[in-house]
Amino acid sequence: MPSDPEQPSPATPFVPEVPDGSRGGLLERDPELAAAAHAVGELVAGAAAGGPVRGGILVYRGEAGIGKTTLLGEIRRTAGDRCTVLTARGGETLTSVPFHVTRQLLQPALDRFDEEDVRLLFGDHFDLLAPALGLAPPPPPSAAPADPQGVRDGLAKLLGRLADRLRDRPPVLLVDDAHWADAESLAWLDAFTRIRRDRRLPALVVLAHRPLAEGPHRTGVPAVLAALADRAVVTLGLHALTLGATAALARETLGGHADEPFCRELWTVTSGNPYETVELLAKARDRMLEPVAGSASLLRGLGAEARGGGLVARLEELGVGPTRLAWTIAVLGADSTPGLLASLTGTGQPEVAEHTELLRQARIVTTRADREARTGPAAKPGQDSATTGPGAGGDPAATTPEGSAHLEFAHPLIASAVYGSMSPAARTALHGRAAWALTAAGHGPAAISRHLLEVHPDEDEEVVRQLRAAAVEHLAVGAPDAARRCLERALAEPPAPDSYARVLYELGCASLLTAPAATVRHLSSALDLPGLDDDLRIDATYRLAQALAHNNQLREAARVLAAEAVRTPPGTDRRRLQAANFMYEGFQAVEEDGPGRSRRLADLTANFTGADNSERALLTVRGFDAMMRGEPADEVVRLCDLALVDGIPARGLGWTDATWGFEIPALTGIAYAFSDRPDRAGILFTEAVRAFEISGWSGAHLAFAHTLLGLVHRRRGNLPRAQHYLEEGLRLADRVGDGLPVHWDTACLLVDTLVARGRTAEARSVADRYSFGPPWPGAIVLPDGPSVLGRLLLAEGRVEEAVATLEAAAEALVGRGRHHVVWAPWPLDLARALAPTDPDRAAGIAAGARAHAERIGTPTALGEALRCEAFLADPPESRRLLTEAVAHLAASPSRYEEARARLDLARLTGSPAALAEATALATACGASLLAADAVTARASSHPPE
Repeated sequence: MPSDPEQPSPATPFVPEVPDGSRGGLLERDPELAAAAHAVGELVAGAAAGGPVRGGILVYRGEAGIGKTTLLGEIRRTAGDRCTVLTARGGETLTSVPFHVTRQLLQPALDRFDEEDVRLLFGDHFDLLAPALGLAPPPPPSAAPADPQGVRDGLAKLLGRLADRLRDRPPVLLVDDAHWADAESLAWLDAFTRIRRDRRLPALVVLAHRPLAEGPHRTGVPAVLAALADRAVVTLGLHALTLGATAALARETLGGHADEPFCRELWTVTSGNPYETVELLAKARDRMLEPVAGSASLLRGLGAEARGGGLVARLEELGVGPTRLAWTIAVLGADSTPGLLASLTGTGQPEVAEHTELLRQARIVTTRADREARTGPAAKPGQDSATTGPGAGGDPAATTPEGSAHLEFAHPLIASAVYGSMSPAARTALHGRAAWALTAAGHGPAAISRHLLEVHPDEDEEVVRQLRAAAVEHLAVGAPDAARRCLERALAEPPAPDSYARVLYELGCASLLTAPAATVRHLSSALDLPGLDDDLRIDATYRLAQALAHNNQLREAARVLAAEAVRTPPGTDRRRLQAANFMYEGFQAVEEDGPGRSRRLADLTANFTGADNSERALLTVRGFDAMMRGEPADEVVRLCDLALVDGIPARGLGWTDATWGFEIPALTGIAYAFSDRPDRAGILFTEAVRAFEISGWSGAHLAFAHTLLGLVHRRRGNLPRAQHYLEEGLRLADRVGDGLPVHWDTACLLVDTLVARGRTAEARSVADRYSFGPPWPGAIVLPDGPSVLGRLLLAEGRVEEAVATLEAAAEALVGRGRHHVVWAPWPLDLARALAPTDPDRAAGIAAGARAHAERIGTPTALGEALRCEAFLADPPESRRLLTEAVAHLAASPSRYEEARARLDLARLTGSPAALAEATALATACGASLLAADAVTARASSHPPE
């Protein structure tokens, strides 16, 4: 406040929410300030000590006007001499602008570094991340959309590296009005604050927002804010001022003679709300109201002028020009530069300046310069604009001194009241004019789109074009929800009949990863309409099938592909549809005619040589199917080799190729892994991790790549390494969501790996956490889920349940002609489980397994089948079978299976040397229980004297 409250200067606006002249020692905010001081102190101390920086999350909640902004300003003031303070504010009309808050926070920090250092901070992902921050134009429309999870993770790592560079002044991020933050920015902060599981972040994140709605079913922004609060060091609610604090504020502002009745009425009228209290005191001072009991009755009327309709009436009293200017600021938001304001209000800049001064004196608006004079500069001019940077079509004025003259409302309550005071027609018209003014000023489609979302549909093809272009830019920066909003609005315009289906197609593609059900609806509609050329129709069908598969509708996915393949002339396009059709039919957990499908696939590919990608894709699907059926491994490997070019996926069939999808190279590697070629699988899967990381695909794709590497190490018998990759796969998948297909595959492999390690309790914990068991999903699980569950139940001693589970696996697989005894080892475990009670049936199952293993021909399959038969045979025959099994497994890549067979043979022979060898191999595999069994067997073979 001014030092002389009786003589306010009309040139300096009254500062709301700041209850004393020092702007420190806020009234009744000691606990909140103490929490901030402690958090900042911990942050600085950790940085100074050279150890881990002890940051975290601090959350302040409170109603509008309760003092959140002032509190953050004080934290900023006190932390500024020791920390790098970065600030941002959400905006009620800016929630649809992706990364608006992120840009406010990171752009000023990055401006501290030269171009070379900035590139180093971005690492290998400058091209992926810079467009999201407005530091580079988005990729061309032909580029694949950015993975939202990859962008979030990349920006989180960028902030982590930035914090390392700023270690001498560790960063403090202050986000005001976080309830109005854009979803993309909050998701980024959520990702960043999950970096360290011990909550020791390299920065302090302070959030201020209004109270969240109660209830367990929060979604969107409230859900993320609740999750951030759950991980916060402290969450504090801000309370209204007491009568005593209100009286102190009144006496400081109006004079020490303010009496008790006046102060009590002031407190009653404002309910102790700091903003309303300060604003009402300012009005009383302007009216030269004596702060005594006789004036108390006038406070209620003055208070009504400070909010809602009273504030609007006060605005209108200033005249048409200032009112129109205020409306324009409400619509433009952070883009409220003098030039744009003059353009939209139809006045010259002198008139804008005159009207601005009236609004400032009325405490309705302030300038950025005013705000920075109170709290210190937050960013370079223009850098908290929703449209900064070439990627967003930034305002040319944003890099000039004019940027410091950006206008903003003195308080969010005022902004809301002014925006809400406009008639719907006036508000819509002003958004439309803002869109064209921003276009003329050089802003890009993404920046303009937030205004076009608010205009009435009017069959305007230019609006449709701008919204479609904006959707492309949003997808390019990893904001598919923003793209979806633009395309939904474009459909409402609506587009011309000849482009309507194309917009539906674009909308379906935009929501593929985030809303499979919506994608199915949009793409189905697009295919039912005219307007898609042949190439788009094929692609729409392919993507529709992908969405159906992601939505656990594999049968419908296969049906859609088959129907379109019939209508498509022979050639590459038809083969593309056929490859996906056979793939999704084979992925189904239940299939009407599996053997028939396999015959049709074999006949189709019989003469293929891998001449083009469509042949290679079909050869891959054929190789995978042959592996599942237990056909000779040499034939499986031959098919997989034909599907590759020099041992790697052909150009256009890579891991990140949008035309064919990641499934094709994944099936090739899986077929190799179960054909005793884990070395070839490992090369493919290592490249998958590299390709996904380079492309910023850090969600389910990267999780699956880690799962596949876990499979490779499981097949090689490196159980600890397998467990590491599988647990990392689950961690990555958990960040994306629950119940994903990758969860089933990864949990299955991890359960199998933990059982092999002898960690049965841990395996059960994983199974329970991820609901691994019936009801099974509509897709097959990697490896066969019921077979692995049966193995877990046997390890737990639940033999009857295990037998029932394994028999169900047999019924499901035998009818489909799937006999791979390593992929689905149900016969090996079922035979052993039945041996004590039904040895004849057990022997028959074991003999069948051996026959299938001999057809497969891999050392692993043969060794496992022989070991199973040895379990049922008399000692001499068992010894012969085990000797043969060990020979096969020693020639295989499967060290764990070899260790089991060696231990069985050593126990039978009682050879100390053989027991020692089995112990060493089991230990090397990380099979602790197996190694312990071997040690016990060695001890029993050498009884103490």
